[in-house]
Parts: sequence; structure tokens; C-alpha cells
Amino acid sequence: MSLDAAPTSPFAGSVISDPILAITAAAQEKLIELRSDETEPEKFGLRVEIISEPGEAFRYDLSFDEFRKALFSDEVRTIDGLRIIVRGEDVEFLSGATLDYADSTGLVLRNPNTPATLRPEGLIFDDEVSARIETVVAAEVNPALAAHGGFVTYVGHDNEGTAYLTMGGGCHGCSMSKMTMLEGVQTMLTEEIPEIERVRDITDHAAGENPFYS
Repeated sequence: MSLDAAPTSPFAGSVISDPILAITAAAQEKLIELRSDETEPEKFGLRVEIISEPGEAFRYDLSFDEFRKALFSDEVRTIDGLRIIVRGEDVEFLSGATLDYADSTGLVLRNPNTPATLRPEGLIFDDEVSARIETVVAAEVNPALAAHGGFVTYVGHDNEGTAYLTMGGGCHGCSMSKMTMLEGVQTMLTEEIPEIERVRDITDHAAGENPFYS
């Protein structure tokens, strides 16, 4: 978690009381404690940003910023006296998320939303085969991966027997992701979808991080 003040702008965002994301009492207490290190803590709010690239599993940055200098496009909310600053473009992807804290994990952001799917040029994703693949992913693949905190997102197929997917959650950045994909996901898809002979994981695992902050 970066606690340096983020770059600011003289344009102020509006302050509205309804929250975009929830903050547990434990997280609230920890954030107030961390904010007390600022010279004038009452002037600072918590900026929450999604910093992952399109199509990647969500990665986040938390920092303290002067809420009166929030960007014009920012959304500012108040939760029990703590101002939360969210970029306008991130609001839909953070709505319903919860920020929690425990001594064993630090701050953790639990987000029920999923990233927009990246569609590489040339792949097919809106045909009948794709519909069947997405059904298997939703009904069989992701429930199996959920036990490990992970999920896959179907990206498309090349009409030559290869289905392309990305992996997120606990699978993103995990050293076992390749094995999970080849031995588990591929088996389920090839058994259920005759047109698919193999799967390819196009996740950037080098960028993988658990959504935890210390």
C-alpha cells in the first residue's frame, strides 16, 4: 500500500454520502491510524484506484490524497467521517466491493466485479461454440476453481481448435496456474466441446499480485 500523497489538481470533486465500496470497522480504524501520520490528517481522504491494464485481473493502489484537490472526474464519498476518492472510470468496477483489515493479512479489498474482457484481434467470441464454452466455464470450470479463490474468463477461440482464456483471483500469478489450466480447465473444455482441442492461457502472470496491502 502506497501512502504517499498522489498528484492533485485544483478541481474539486463533489462530496456525496452514499458509499461506492464498504469499509469494515477494522479497516476504518486502521486507515484512521495510518492517516494520522499526515501533517493535517483531516484534510486527507483515501484514494482507491484500479491500476491493472484492460483484460488483467484487478490490481489496486491505495494512497492518501487531499480530497479538496480531487480531480474533477473523481467521485468522493464519506464513510463514517473518512472521505473515499475513486476515479470516475473505476466506479462501476468497485461498486459493491469491501475493504477489510486483519493483523494477519493487512488491508484487503474484496471485489465481486470482474474486469472487462480483452478481445485480441482475430478471435471469435460471439458464435454458438463460444456460447457453449461460456456455459461450461460458468457451470463447471469456475465453480471448481472457486475453491482456490480463482476463476477463468473466456476470451475467444481461433476456429482451429484453440480456446483462449485468462485467469484471475487466486490463480493469477500463481506458480500452479499453468498446471491448473492444462490439466483441469483444458480437460473439462475438450471433453464437453468437441470443437476445442486445447486451451491457451493468455494471462500476464508476471503481473500477478494478490489484492493485499501491508
